[in-house]
Amino acid sequence: MDIQQYIESGVLEQYVLGTLTVREQQEVEQLAAEFPAVQQELQVIRLALDGYAAAHAATPPAGMRERVLAGWQQAVRTPNGQAAADEAPRLVASVTAPVAPAPQPEAVVRSIDSAPSSASKFGWLVAAAVALLTLSAIGNYLLYNRLKETETNLEVARTEQSRYAATQQAALKERDDRARQLEILRSEQFRAVDLKGTPNAPDALARVYYNASSHAVYVDVRHLPALPSGKQYQLWALDKGKPVDAGVLTLEATTGDSLQQMKDIASAQAFAVTVENAGGSPTPTLSTMTVLGSI
Repeated sequence: MDIQQYIESGVLEQYVLGTLTVREQQEVEQLAAEFPAVQQELQVIRLALDGYAAAHAATPPAGMRERVLAGWQQAVRTPNGQAAADEAPRLVASVTAPVAPAPQPEAVVRSIDSAPSSASKFGWLVAAAVALLTLSAIGNYLLYNRLKETETNLEVARTEQSRYAATQQAALKERDDRARQLEILRSEQFRAVDLKGTPNAPDALARVYYNASSHAVYVDVRHLPALPSGKQYQLWALDKGKPVDAGVLTLEATTGDSLQQMKDIASAQAFAVTVENAGGSPTPTLSTMTVLGSI
């Protein structure tokens, strides 16, 4: 059971006001014995009701107590001072005799005094219950707003955490790529092949790292002219005069930001780069050859 939700349901206020059934009262008393928070809330409600009643208590008029006592004494005793039990037979015998009516103001005062007392007390209890329910509603509203604010902050924290994790992952990948590229540059198993510009691009320059044992190929662009939209550079391996597709260059590799691993080449005597449509071509367009280099 969610005790906090049970406390905020208004059942405890009804218990203090005495509006619950016997079974519901027993349930409240059992929970109060098991959970100190319920017992503490009951004490708070009782103190609130007592404070409210004390703040709105009405002081009776002066002399009210004496008049009520006098009226009660006259109602239970005869004019001769004997008990009302002794007077009862005489009242029956003298029904027809003219008897002066007993004084009534005190009886009127008594009935008027008792009725407003009960109504006023009930009104205090109702007002106190309304006040407590209002405070409970306000508390629930504030708690709900605080919960929504907490959820928002938590979502922001999760977003920041995901962003940080993505940044860290990208940084680690870049670090690993740099380490791998440095290993390739320093490895004696890779042979560097310089590709120099053709008449189509005299200033173009690239370098291929070729491992004849593992057949691995990496390209390192030093300078290649920018291409129009829809065009892409493609690397070719020349094996006994026959061009073999080694893959297309990414934009990152074309701008010289990093080494790019190309397709494995079993055997090659030279490498060249041509300009092809985006996605590559099964055969090279020799008229667009940009750089060329022999092993």
